[in-house]
Amino acid sequence: MATPPKHDAKTIDQAIARVASALASRHQDTAHLLLLGIANGGIILAARLAARLQRAGLHPGLGTIDISFHRDDIGRHPIPKEFSPTIIPHDVNGAHVVLVDDVLHSGRTVKAALDELFDHGRPAAVELAVLIDRGGRLLPVAADYCGLTLKAGDTEKVVVALDAAHPSKDAISVRAAPKAKIENPKSKIPSRALAS
Repeated sequence: MATPPKHDAKTIDQAIARVASALASRHQDTAHLLLLGIANGGIILAARLAARLQRAGLHPGLGTIDISFHRDDIGRHPIPKEFSPTIIPHDVNGAHVVLVDDVLHSGRTVKAALDELFDHGRPAAVELAVLIDRGGRLLPVAADYCGLTLKAGDTEKVVVALDAAHPSKDAISVRAAPKAKIENPKSKIPSRALAS
């Protein structure tokens, strides 16, 4: 049974506003600022941050990073789960890049995003902005900007639903993580071999 949402749309909007404000404060004089939403969870968040930065007088580039082919579990999940290709609106070389994602957990997604980013060039600097830090890091990754912190157990999944058309419908929930299927090694042995 799913846990009720932890934060309502107003709280989420305030968290996004805090992240945007911190970005605007730090990057008032940054010439080549580029926000890249990590597919899929970071895309809508990056767009909202870019819109707020524009209202603050900044002009960031906005794009998408697809991590499908840099996932370290691609052997177990060979079909890419992301649906948005990498789209980078201007040259990465010398740019100040902010990777954007909805939830920071193990750090593996960020590592994959960095691998994809550096396939396209050498940015001057890379920062990380997230809506939620849920803890549970497995890699040495930390967010430069974080809207909310939330505690979730190893058997739980933090689900962020940002509605592109209706932000009033935004929600965050904590659910039981789906159990991984454990393959029976005997199932791969031909039946005649088992009979011998």
